[in-house]
Amino acid sequence: MTAGVTLYWVVGGGTFLLVFLIGAMMNDGSGDLDRRLERVGPQGTVRKIATGDRLHAVRRSGDSGFALLNILVRMLPNPDKLRERLARTGKNITLGEYLLMNFLSLLVFFVIFRMLGWSNTTIVLMSLGLGLGLPHFVTGFIGKRRIKKFLAGFPEAIDTMCRGLRSGLPVTESIASVGREMPDPVGIEFHRISDGVRMGKSLESAMWEVAKRINVPEYRFLIIAMAIQKETGGNLAETMGNLADLIRKRRQLRLKVKAMSAEAKASAMIIGSLPFIMFSLLLLISPDYMMTMFHDLRGKILLGSALTWMAIGWATMIKMISFEL
Repeated sequence: MTAGVTLYWVVGGGTFLLVFLIGAMMNDGSGDLDRRLERVGPQGTVRKIATGDRLHAVRRSGDSGFALLNILVRMLPNPDKLRERLARTGKNITLGEYLLMNFLSLLVFFVIFRMLGWSNTTIVLMSLGLGLGLPHFVTGFIGKRRIKKFLAGFPEAIDTMCRGLRSGLPVTESIASVGREMPDPVGIEFHRISDGVRMGKSLESAMWEVAKRINVPEYRFLIIAMAIQKETGGNLAETMGNLADLIRKRRQLRLKVKAMSAEAKASAMIIGSLPFIMFSLLLLISPDYMMTMFHDLRGKILLGSALTWMAIGWATMIKMISFEL
């Protein structure tokens, strides 16, 4: 009966965590006013308040509606960098929601490891590692995927700006045309620049505001090139064209490096997965024999040592095949 109740809590907690993650990732605000305010201001979320027959848009200053989560946010060592990491995903995730994700995932892993009958020390360490690491990995993965999509369409965005400049449009209107014509995430980020300028920001400050989310050298090249052209003068359209060509060559070089290192990555994946495959096969063939690794202290020490050395090996191989361009 106790095992059944525990399993019910695990399934329920896991389902709630999954629904919460999907809801938080998909919640980008509704309505044109919400979207425009979120494009202009990177921090906080938009909250609408109805007063009589008027509708006011108020930006929420806190990171959560719960006082306890706001206290935990203030205790974080560097919350601004974490906010930038969450903003890089392109989703409307506050720090309070992120901390709640950590707590729920930690709770789910704690219950799972408790069902396996592990020792208290192992349960606490594994729950903390996986519970705090899973949301960090998910947000990092979403952020990197969004930046890759941005880089894929960035040269075409610069070409659109060049065409606008050659046709006589000012820089701000060329940026606005990119926001209208290009798909997300390029379109939404250039929309933020255009809306920021319309709200009174300078063009350079609005672009550097976006650079906090799109932390890639290619985008910073654009800002620096425009700043230099503003000081020295010259043909901005020609400068933009040369920059688009440079970014395309960097992308080609990056793809070439990826192709050359594909063999090493495949070898690392195969070698790293073999121990887990063999362990799963032996667990299916002789479960009583393999469960000794979990119940005996010597087996737990061996498992911990093996996972530690495998993690060191993975980190070393990843470092060897990672190249900065």
